[in-house]
Amino acid sequence: MRTDAADVEQLATAPAFQSIGFGRKFKNNLATVLFAAAFVVAVIPLLWVLWTLIERGLKPILSADWWSHSFNGLLPTDEGGGVYHALVGTIFEGLVCLVFAVPLGVMVAVYLVEYGQSSKLAKAATFMVDILSGLPSIVAGLFIYALWITTFGMTRSGFAVALALLLLMLPVVVRVTETMLLIVPNELREAAYALGLPKWKTIVRIVLPTALSGIVTGVMLGLARVLGETAPLLILVGYSSSINFDLFKGEMASLPLTIFMERSTGTTAGDYRMWGAALTLVIVIMLINLVATGLSKIFAIKTK
Repeated sequence: MRTDAADVEQLATAPAFQSIGFGRKFKNNLATVLFAAAFVVAVIPLLWVLWTLIERGLKPILSADWWSHSFNGLLPTDEGGGVYHALVGTIFEGLVCLVFAVPLGVMVAVYLVEYGQSSKLAKAATFMVDILSGLPSIVAGLFIYALWITTFGMTRSGFAVALALLLLMLPVVVRVTETMLLIVPNELREAAYALGLPKWKTIVRIVLPTALSGIVTGVMLGLARVLGETAPLLILVGYSSSINFDLFKGEMASLPLTIFMERSTGTTAGDYRMWGAALTLVIVIMLINLVATGLSKIFAIKTK
């Protein structure tokens, strides 16, 4: 088949990019509008909640006594007081949960990725982690109540709450650590083995430090999640308006429990303290997220 000179010239001078048709432009613009509308619909409730918290909870937290006093001695109708007692309980319970959840979760994840792989024990551990991932918080509280208090005869305390929070945080730590270990290239392990390092030393000195940034971030985010749980607190510890530093004895307040108890008073002063405690809890969780971001940058692998 012959091609004359005009056809050759037309093919040679044809534009590299053809104009986009009306149908494609319409579909693209429609998708952009729909995604933007979905974003606005999702953001509006979040901004509304945040604005309500700031509007109603800012005045209490700006008080000089809010961070250094408790509600001890205050009647439901009395103004004033602070959430120092609830901050102490929240921090203590979170730290105990963190101390137990991090080593257990990291060791389980290391076994699943580095040792267990397709073994029966690894499959059973994975199955249990999947179950714990979807465990309602009230079920975790009831389990600890049946085991720790009913079976072992222990009293309701802040430590029992920390054990319930441990059940909720443990699957988060396992999943995050497992994911980060899987991201570490196998070439690093093989290079360490070629240099004569045993497997446990390779894991401790090569694999875990490489994945440490993501592990720390996941752990902190998991902690922020469990600190807002209320159901285990209602079952495992009583509310106290005074400060209690003993995790194993006596009633202990926390920020979620304080919000619930102050709301149940049905008074103006109770609502005032409730919104202040709610904003305080949001600030605590925000600080934990900021710490997680900072630690992630600190432990991240430095590259040129």
